[in-house]
Amino acid sequence: MNQSKHHRILAIAPSSRGFGFAVMEGQETLVDWGVKAVEGDKNSGTLEKVETLIELYQPTIVILEDASAKGSRRSARIRELMQKIIAMAATLSVKAEVLSREQVRKVFFAEGLGSKHAVAAILAKRFPEELGDRLPPKRRPWMSEDSRMDIYDAVALAVTLKNWNKKAIRS
Repeated sequence: MNQSKHHRILAIAPSSRGFGFAVMEGQETLVDWGVKAVEGDKNSGTLEKVETLIELYQPTIVILEDASAKGSRRSARIRELMQKIIAMAATLSVKAEVLSREQVRKVFFAEGLGSKHAVAAILAKRFPEELGDRLPPKRRPWMSEDSRMDIYDAVALAVTLKNWNKKAIRS
C-alpha cells in the first residue's frame, strides 16, 4: 500500500485539437496538467509530445480512454492514435491502461449518470488551486467544446484509475 503513493500516472486525453494531459502522483497530488495543441500531422505530432511527457515525468503508467468501449464515439484517427500511444508506452517500458467513459462516470456518480461538465466541476472543487479557475462555462448546444475540457478529461482518467476499486469520490 505504501508503494502506491509513489506511482506516477500520466493521463492523456486526445482531441481534434491536440490533447489534454495530467500527471498525478499519490492519491491527491496533481503534479502537472495542460493542453498541448498539435498542428499538421496530428497523430505524429501528438506521439512526439506524449513521448516528451513520458521522458520528462517517468510515469509508472499511462492511462487513456478506451476508444473501443461500447458507445465510444471516437473518430478513426483518435482510435488509431490511442493504439499508437499504447504501443509507444510499451516500447518505453511504461504500462498502459484504458478506462471507458462509463467507468469514469461510475467513480464520480453513484448511478454512472453525469455530464462531462459535472465531472469537471467536481474536479475543480477537488483541486481548487490547480483547476478551480480553469473551469470553462457549461457548453451550450451551439458551442464547440472548450479546449480546457481536455485537461478535465485527463484528470478524470487519473482520478478514476486511483479510485476504481474504491467507493465514489463524490461527497
